[in-house]
Amino acid sequence: MRLLKRVLLGLLLLVGLLALALWLALRASLAQLDGDRTVAAFSAPAEAQRDARGYATITAENRPDVARALGFVHAQERFFQMDLMRRNAAGELSALVGPKAVPLDKARRLHRFRHRAEVGVAAMPAEERALLDAYVSGVNAGLDALGARPPEYLLLRQAPKPWVAADTLLVAYGMYLNLQGAQGRDDVAMGLLHDAVPADWYAFLTQHSADWQAAIDDSRVAAAPLPPGPLPEALRTVKTACSDCSLQDSRDLGSNNFAVAAAHGADGHAILADDMHLELRSPGTWFKARMKWKDAAGAHDIAGATLPGTPMLIVGSNGRVAWGFTNTTSDWADVVTLKLNTAGTHYLAGGVEKPLKRSTERIEIAGQPAVDQEVLESEWGPVMPLPAAKGHAYALRWVAHDVAGMNLRLMQMEAAGSVDDALRVAAGTGMPHQNLLVADATGRIAWTVIGAIPKRVGGEDIDRPQDWSDGRSRWQGYLTAAEQPKLVDPADGRLWTANSRMIGGEAMKMLGNGGWDLGARGQQIRDDLRAKATFDEAGLQAIQLDHRALFLQHWRQLLLDKVLTPDFVAANGLADYRAEVDKSADAARPDAVGYLLVRTFREQALMQVFAPLAGLMEAQGMKLRDLKLVPETPGWALIQAARPDTLPGAYKSWPELLQRAVLDSRKELVAKHGSLAAATWGADNPTSIRHPLSAAVPALSRWLDQASQGMAGDAHMPRVHNHGHGQSERMVVSPGHEEKGLLVIPGGQSGHPMSPFYRADHTTWLAGEALPFLPGEAAHRLVLRP
Repeated sequence: MRLLKRVLLGLLLLVGLLALALWLALRASLAQLDGDRTVAAFSAPAEAQRDARGYATITAENRPDVARALGFVHAQERFFQMDLMRRNAAGELSALVGPKAVPLDKARRLHRFRHRAEVGVAAMPAEERALLDAYVSGVNAGLDALGARPPEYLLLRQAPKPWVAADTLLVAYGMYLNLQGAQGRDDVAMGLLHDAVPADWYAFLTQHSADWQAAIDDSRVAAAPLPPGPLPEALRTVKTACSDCSLQDSRDLGSNNFAVAAAHGADGHAILADDMHLELRSPGTWFKARMKWKDAAGAHDIAGATLPGTPMLIVGSNGRVAWGFTNTTSDWADVVTLKLNTAGTHYLAGGVEKPLKRSTERIEIAGQPAVDQEVLESEWGPVMPLPAAKGHAYALRWVAHDVAGMNLRLMQMEAAGSVDDALRVAAGTGMPHQNLLVADATGRIAWTVIGAIPKRVGGEDIDRPQDWSDGRSRWQGYLTAAEQPKLVDPADGRLWTANSRMIGGEAMKMLGNGGWDLGARGQQIRDDLRAKATFDEAGLQAIQLDHRALFLQHWRQLLLDKVLTPDFVAANGLADYRAEVDKSADAARPDAVGYLLVRTFREQALMQVFAPLAGLMEAQGMKLRDLKLVPETPGWALIQAARPDTLPGAYKSWPELLQRAVLDSRKELVAKHGSLAAATWGADNPTSIRHPLSAAVPALSRWLDQASQGMAGDAHMPRVHNHGHGQSERMVVSPGHEEKGLLVIPGGQSGHPMSPFYRADHTTWLAGEALPFLPGEAAHRLVLRP
């Protein structure tokens, strides 16, 4: 017995020592917040202050030292996030997490972004390269200064690799992958649809909405009428059952930004609001920073959101100009149909055969031997791994693959003094294309697209694969600043963008449709802006939080007026269903049952309408959501017309299709939530902001993940929160009056779960409340000395 007690005591002691060692290692990996530290790369002392929530203020004698200090702080607070982003873009995740990441790495290697980043660094102007090198030195100094490696590397039993200059460009390439995710699949899918249906049906199905329009120039597009002929066979009969029949109302991730000129600012100043929508994770995408320095032009004081891994302010204000972004969802890639020789080694270009270039990409795998991935490239871009007609292949022509598509010119926005300066910066900036809204301290506002815009020549239909073999169709460089579309000083003093069609005419053709959002969200923002004469910062924040369900009201009315008839309700026990649709479908509130019922009915009805098309796409290796097709517009037109000859073959009548959508969607919700009363929008739409490793280590999920709750908001309203996709920041600021602005992020500043800043903003973000745009009083002060 004594021996057993000694053994147990020894085991307990051993466990205790191991727990203590782990705790000490975790503590050692926390960022240094106070004191002095010698960092050889600095030219003069710099300070990194943090307020009570971890909002960082960097003060240095010059811009390179600001970059060094920012890199130091980024590395200490967010290095694992930075590492994942560079590895994701480069196709190097398997070397960190093992073989489960090999399929993703292989898909990424098609783009050879590591190679392109190295080329981009070599071509970088001296000023940009100096800033980048300063940042890289700061990142590695910050990583080296940690007392232990970040905790994720302890779990993975890996050591973090030092940062190099190309890694910063890889972080930006990762944003290309997030924001322009189609990568040519949309064009291939559109080609399949074009070949499967008559021309009038193709035009009808792929039209942009005439009902939900919110272009900033008030241009409009006409509706494509329902064709007079019957439903094509491809849309009538399900020949291949779709495993994924899900709908997509916008091709890529989105955001909101809007601005009012001085005439509509409550204090006579222009104000800009920006909330960028991304997949929400812990830690979040952005890191709040204020940066101050001096140079020959004078003193600089900028603040806003930075992206860990990069040395610049992404959105924010410099005191004279404020700027914010939304994804354009315009068309930044073309698919070229290659005409191959018999051996498949050469393709036709300019009337002559040229060899496909072969590159071997080696993929390192933790715990296993490396594997090689062969990439074939044409002069237009890499050969896509998609089936094509015999003797042909598809090549991807994408702005992201060009040197013009990636640089650090955005850093010049820090010194912009006016709207005009900001527009000049936009034209040459290489980054994923964004709707840039700017407001300046004189009260002016403007819109343009920031990013390299290709000058297309020859091709008439850029939405489908094109034949460039004779040289007549091509990209002929990029638009100049004078050629960039822009709207400056709008007559009504208001601007807004929300990922839908922004502008009409030749500018619209120049940008192309990359899968624009339907437009309901943009229309609601526009109408909110025009509903009042003046706004202050709180008034623009209220628009960001608007979750009224205006878009779904025509579906709600369809249910109440035509589908939920007394006989149908009585026969199927739907009295409670109808009551909820009648009383609680006005807004996407967490407690609303009716909103979820109408939303799910709509999705089910449209999936039933488009099930044959979804099956057709899957039979060709594609998905319905690969199409640049917003199901709402043609689907609603078909339902409203209710013609027998346009009815999908699985149904005897349109009322039967709609009633089946009610019954199927109700069954789905009851199975998921247990009862109709429990099927609230909040129960269906929680935040679920998780750390990348929590799924792999469920026991640690409560420690790693952010607090979750049912959220207000959805996709087709200003307050976007749709099953883990939502507002990655909320910012409202007037340049020159930053003390009145607001800036809040989900989660917090730090990526370390033991940091006091890991969840510092989260409760405020969940509640839709505001935090100051500028940092508060310094609670911590770290001096970095040369």
